Amino acid sequence: MFSGIVEEVGLIKEIKGKQDSKQFKISAKKILADLKVGNSVNVSGACQTVIGRGKDFFVVEAMKETLDRTNFGSLRVKDKVNLEASLRLSDRLGGHLVTGHIDGEGEVLDIIPQKAAHIFKISFPKKYCNLMIEKGCIAVEGISLTVIEVGENYFTVGIIPYTWENTNLQHKKISEPVNLEFDLIGKYVQKILNNKTESKITWEYLKEKGW
Repeated sequence: MFSGIVEEVGLIKEIKGKQDSKQFKISAKKILADLKVGNSVNVSGACQTVIGRGKDFFVVEAMKETLDRTNFGSLRVKDKVNLEASLRLSDRLGGHLVTGHIDGEGEVLDIIPQKAAHIFKISFPKKYCNLMIEKGCIAVEGISLTVIEVGENYFTVGIIPYTWENTNLQHKKISEPVNLEFDLIGKYVQKILNNKTESKITWEYLKEKGW
């Protein structure tokens, strides 16, 4: 589990393709202090298991499901990725509950500079429309963000200078894909509502029981 608060930006140093997966060698500094083989790490929104590490890098392997759901298939050497170590039970939850399980990709439709921020307009698959609300939570590239506006197939978020300077969003361009994870609580609420069964308590039932 993660909070969507990026700890540092890593650099893809090497990519090894396998039959149904890819291994990524990622350079890092701060996050390596407490990162061991077998630990979970959030890489641009996707929860990955550390399978190797060195003095200034670690290695993860993305399976086919991850490659299909994320922009990992289009990552290249020297690309920058957002990094966050998994939460401890005693940690502050600075953003929102982020699982690192990417729902799908969005596309950067527009980047609008403002005096004290950048507004990102991002498309999303229409099937997730019920999970999007104004002032709700969304994880973009692993970053916990607040939704400003929701359209039929797009949403906007505001990127403050600190987030701009300390994540990979400053390197994103229009038409590029970004990883999206929709709010976990919203998913469960939707699941419960969709599976709602008709109540067995009817007027006829109550009459039979003497009410």
